[in-house]
Amino acid sequence: MCAQPCRGSPSSGAGQAAVRPLSLPLPLACHATIAAGSKEGGVGVSSFLNGIRVLDLGQYLPGPFATRILADMGADVVKVEPPQGDPGRYFDPDGKPGTSPFYPLINAGKRIINLDLKDAADAEVFLQLIERADILLESLRPGVLDRLGLGYRQLRARNSRLIHCALSGYGQSGPARLVADHDIGYVAMTGMLSASGTREMPTIPYPPMADHAGSSQAVISIMGALLARTRSGEGCYLDVSLMESLLYNQALPLQVPPKLGAGILNGGAACYNVYKTGDGRFVTLSSVEPKFWAKFCTAVEHPQWIARQHEPLPQIDLISDVADLFARHTLAHWEARLRPVDCCYQAVLDYNEVPEHPHMQARGLVRRDGNDVHVLFPTIVDDVPPTARAPLADSSWEQVLASWPAV
Repeated sequence: MCAQPCRGSPSSGAGQAAVRPLSLPLPLACHATIAAGSKEGGVGVSSFLNGIRVLDLGQYLPGPFATRILADMGADVVKVEPPQGDPGRYFDPDGKPGTSPFYPLINAGKRIINLDLKDAADAEVFLQLIERADILLESLRPGVLDRLGLGYRQLRARNSRLIHCALSGYGQSGPARLVADHDIGYVAMTGMLSASGTREMPTIPYPPMADHAGSSQAVISIMGALLARTRSGEGCYLDVSLMESLLYNQALPLQVPPKLGAGILNGGAACYNVYKTGDGRFVTLSSVEPKFWAKFCTAVEHPQWIARQHEPLPQIDLISDVADLFARHTLAHWEARLRPVDCCYQAVLDYNEVPEHPHMQARGLVRRDGNDVHVLFPTIVDDVPPTARAPLADSSWEQVLASWPAV
């Protein structure tokens, strides 16, 4: 961090920031965790990023979800919102202005402060926080921070060790960089919608695919940058786009583009499909390997289907035959008949059934807290489960500066 006083001006010696050491360099800390992690005294995931300070300038879902992942791993995350708050506070389940049930969940484990970055005094406070931070994640439109005099060059002058992650829809360059859009638009540009849905038309994926892919890609990039900083002593600028984060997952369909609803993994195969039961519920079958398909066909007393597994795609007739079979009985019937069979069968759960599922109960990663449902960080380290998140906490910049001493 830059060794500057609380209200100091930018250093004339950019890049000469003093280093605030962690108790162990990050690679050594990871090795220490592995060595110490045991059933008797393991170290959970919530200690991985202890001592790492994060400023969150994100709004709505992608940026805040990324910084919540960092908070889940123990980082001290301070969310900086404009005076009126993150607009995500007021996005109700129907998209109307109201109170969001999502905002407290996405921002759990963080402290919230308000700053008007258009105000000179508040902008200076923000720069003081930058001096003491390890990571800045922002999801503003490209160019906004530059127009405020808070672009990467200005921030780097105050803290050369800062890892600045800019998470935007289409990236910081290119003809689409300033295009306004939301998740469905990002998904559309990747080509994914052309292969997702029925043979009649694409289906909108939910929850938002590109938003979550971008959040994960931002965290992966930040973790890599933290590791690199232990060697170089320098931070960096990370340009992460939501669209390209999802595009990164399109290797299979880009290599061999499937037709809508007609490929082996997108609705064209009987052995890998969704079927409706007689009581209006749904089940999945993913018996791609011949041994699983054979077990399914045998269990439902249709051994003649075994040889039909590799009929030409789309397998309209075979899919219809299997669909007719599932439609004859209720979900309870199929649970009793196929659950004991090793054939890659699952019931499609409603969301309100998920927390009570025996496997969820056994793993302990889905927890109810009043009306809220929390899914904890999905990694169990050396048999140590993740800890419950603290609720978000309103704070002030004075309190944050006091808790982030300059060195």
